[in-house]
Amino acid sequence: MWAVARRPRWIALLLLALVLAAVFAGLGKWQLERSIANGKPLPATTETRKTLDAVTGPMKPATESLAGQKVTVTGTFVAGDTTVLTGRSGGGTYQTVGHLVDSGNGGSIPVVIGWSDQRKDAVAGGDRLADGAEVTVEGRYYPAESPDQDTYDKGEYSAVAPARFVNTWKAFDDRMYLGYVVADGTTAKAAGLGTIADRAPTREVQFDWLNLFYAIEWVVFAGFAVFLWYRFVKDAWEREQEEAREAAELAAEAAALRR
Repeated sequence: MWAVARRPRWIALLLLALVLAAVFAGLGKWQLERSIANGKPLPATTETRKTLDAVTGPMKPATESLAGQKVTVTGTFVAGDTTVLTGRSGGGTYQTVGHLVDSGNGGSIPVVIGWSDQRKDAVAGGDRLADGAEVTVEGRYYPAESPDQDTYDKGEYSAVAPARFVNTWKAFDDRMYLGYVVADGTTAKAAGLGTIADRAPTREVQFDWLNLFYAIEWVVFAGFAVFLWYRFVKDAWEREQEEAREAAELAAEAAALRR
């Protein structure tokens, strides 16, 4: 059979099969790397407090990798721009969201200040901080929520959605952070509100089995490309052997007739 395999036609086909196998193996390696990369936990850097400017900036995308990052931001709360949300986890019937203007770059960012079970107290807490004094807020930074999460039940809102705040805030110059800060107990206490129950995000490892399955598929395809070449060569060799046997039988029959 290997005499057939060494013919130029089958050598060329073998080279093609090896090229295809290499491509398939490369795709399998890529899928395997993706399954491993997707299975890695997010970097546990959220517990190292950083300035907000060191983490992100106005109009910069807030990715999930930043969720829960401890930050510090200094600025001034804008009077009259306090928003009260309801239906949220973390404590209280109502949660107060203030409009903080970053002293460093003038960017606007929503800050969840604290909670209260009374709407008037929640509003008063936000107004208490909006006295024109510069404050330093420590807390955790999160990507913005969609206004689609709002329930609109009796005019109530539940999402920390900068996309909606820009239509209600009185002072806004288009420099908006695409996320929000949940303040810690120091800010909540200064506002006379309860502290939002906020904790470090979990960093669970979830191996990407779908990508692993695709990686196995590509390896199978690579092996199949070489196996297909082997079958073609074997079929050609078997046909030649069969033709040789038939020719020998015909020659033997002819010789017998001549006798």
